[in-house]
Parts: sequence; structure tokens; C-alpha cells
Amino acid sequence: MVKLRLKRCGRKQIDVRSRREGRDLRKVGFYDPIKNQTYLNVPAILYFLAKGAQPTGTVQDILKKAEVFKELRSTQTKFNSN
Repeated sequence: MVKLRLKRCGRKQIDVRSRREGRDLRKVGFYDPIKNQTYLNVPAILYFLAKGAQPTGTVQDILKKAEVFKELRSTQTKFNSN
């Protein structure tokens, strides 16, 4: 299963030597909880969600606030109606 994650910036005291579970397929965005900034590559996120990628809990909350799931539903209905 592919998990949809965002890179987290601005965190203090992080051990940069420890790696995540796997390498990135594509960078789809980042968020900084300290400065409250978020960058989302929405077309890439929609592509991975359409292919069945599962967002983590935090990413799902961020995507709900950015209304990405509404865009996903609207693009799916466009393709299903044709």
C-alpha cells in the first residue's frame, strides 16, 4: 500500500540520520506546523489518491481543510459521466 505523506519542516531536535520507512515516489508537498505554512502539489495528490494511495491521519486533515477531496470527487464524476 502506498501512503500519502507530506514532508514536515520546522521541527526542532530531529535526528536527520533516521530515515522513513521507504523512499519517496514523488514529492507532493510539505507543511510547517510552527509557521503554519502548507504547500500542496494538488495535481500530484489527486493522481495518487485516484490510484488508491491512503493519506496518513495528519495529511487527511490537511487535505480536508484544503478541500482536495471535493476536487477529487468532482474529477471522478466528470470521468464517470462521459
